[in-house]
Amino acid sequence: MSSATAAAPGPGAAPSAGAAALPFRPPSVALATLGLALASFMQVLDTTIANVSLPTISGNLGASANQATWVITSFAVSNAIALPLTGFLSRRFGEVRLFQWATLAFVVASLLCGISQSMGMLVVSRALQGFVCGPMYPVTQALLLSIYPAAKRGQAIALLAMVTVVAPIAGPILGGWITDNYSWEWIFFINVPIGLFAAWVVSSQMKGRPERTERPKMDYIGLATLVLGVGALQIMLDLGNEKDWFQSTEIVVLTIIAVVALAVFVIWELTEKDPIVNLRLFRHRNFAAGTVAMVTAYAAFFAIGLMVPLWLQRNMGYTAIWAGFATAPIGILPVLLTPFVGKYATRFDLRMLASLAFVAMATTSFMRAGFNLDVDFERVAIIQLVQGIGVALFFMPVLTILLSDLEPHEIAAGSGLATFVRTLGGSFAASLTTWAWNQRTTIHHARLTEHLPATDDGVRALATQLGGGDLTRGALVLNQEISQQAAQIGFNEIFHLLGIIFLVVIAFVWFARPPFTAKGPRPVGGDH
Repeated sequence: MSSATAAAPGPGAAPSAGAAALPFRPPSVALATLGLALASFMQVLDTTIANVSLPTISGNLGASANQATWVITSFAVSNAIALPLTGFLSRRFGEVRLFQWATLAFVVASLLCGISQSMGMLVVSRALQGFVCGPMYPVTQALLLSIYPAAKRGQAIALLAMVTVVAPIAGPILGGWITDNYSWEWIFFINVPIGLFAAWVVSSQMKGRPERTERPKMDYIGLATLVLGVGALQIMLDLGNEKDWFQSTEIVVLTIIAVVALAVFVIWELTEKDPIVNLRLFRHRNFAAGTVAMVTAYAAFFAIGLMVPLWLQRNMGYTAIWAGFATAPIGILPVLLTPFVGKYATRFDLRMLASLAFVAMATTSFMRAGFNLDVDFERVAIIQLVQGIGVALFFMPVLTILLSDLEPHEIAAGSGLATFVRTLGGSFAASLTTWAWNQRTTIHHARLTEHLPATDDGVRALATQLGGGDLTRGALVLNQEISQQAAQIGFNEIFHLLGIIFLVVIAFVWFARPPFTAKGPRPVGGDH
């Protein structure tokens, strides 16, 4: 059984009836918003900022490239485990205190990352960093909704949506620039002043915010199966392509552990009276429909964010920084349009706005499906820019829909659960997309070479010409060209499929039912 205690302004003081009836407003909503947004931006940025720095990090720390990938994997695994715990932690400690502790712990973990002298210490520090930042985004969402009046909550959600889009795009560009011009340690050290400032601002602005906390019993079985299942699943997804998937005993074992542990976790959490992760939130129609739409569309969006930079570098010969410049325009329109979307979106049916977003995302995917090896920088950048329209209209409406029928005290837990599932969707997308691209490339390479038999005189003459009179060298050049074309065909096929997925997602959105107004906080003295 859980026992409830009221957390009020000041240690142990209960709010008066009059104070409880009034919604809390910080002294400066703008300053509180800035602090919350900075913390979220810092946290989301760190999911991608280290990606382009891995070669430098592994070289400086004397580690292999495979060992360096654990800098990314350890963060992702621990973050995925922590996300669904947000509801439990916010009930136990309160949303403001959880935000403060998580942000300060993130600062400490970032400092440890920066001073790491070995790959082992860096991986452990990154795991700690990923775990403590798990609740930051969901709790930020709950706090923002609580300080804005109903008419302006769409703007709060739109702001977080913009952070979700821009931070991962800025991460590789900023990480590459810092690594090239300073040193890799500073990609972590920059979090220290930002995190301290954000924690101080939010603490001062949220001081006296009434909160209701509980002392729920610890669900040890739920926690153990969550850690085991999610950990095994995330490691399996990260190592799958490297280990050739189910040809590897290690991947098979990880898969069995993940399936069994997660099956036990779901059954236990649905039957436990006080679960550590409240899966019963899916009883809400809009939360269920919105989460499915969010996860599916985000997985496709994540695949695009992975595929385009890889294609530019592998097939088009772009450097990492120029690949970043070519893909960066996707963030321009979301930044410009987000204030207007947040302000005016609620005047329209949010399902229609989300549908328009998915049509825009599908259209740009189909446009990429027509790419060839002669496409120029301008065309790539323009399509990225156009996709920004879909991004600007995607996150805010879908986030609002999935939060709309949750009770106020369920928002932090619902946001954490939705973000957790979305994160897993991105991991699945990354692994499956890379695997599918490699598979389709191999298949098309075989098909193309069937039409170019090595014994054919015309083929031999072409190879000799390409090699400047040297048949062996020309054969290598010809094979490389075939590989490039095969990879391009595979790329086009995947983007055609992604376009179809975005169109299918539209159906999920229309399972939701109005009204779509995110609920504000209840008075502290109300039923919890």
